[in-house]
Amino acid sequence: MNIEYEKRLGQNLRSLREAHGLTQESLSTQLQLHGCDITRSALAKMEVGQRHIYPDEIKLFRDILEITFDEIFVD
Repeated sequence: MNIEYEKRLGQNLRSLREAHGLTQESLSTQLQLHGCDITRSALAKMEVGQRHIYPDEIKLFRDILEITFDEIFVD
């Protein structure tokens, strides 16, 4: 995957998380409660483009943040 796109995607996820008033810790906790073992540290790496984001994780971001896939993906 394109590293610049991953960085933009991560920045977008961070903006969406912050817009919902969630900390990295609270979002990672919610992800874990939904069966996705993501630590706060792993989430931080996603947000700066240092860790790939997998399809099942994207679906959980959508469900937890109550957003659409279009809101997640950036051009």
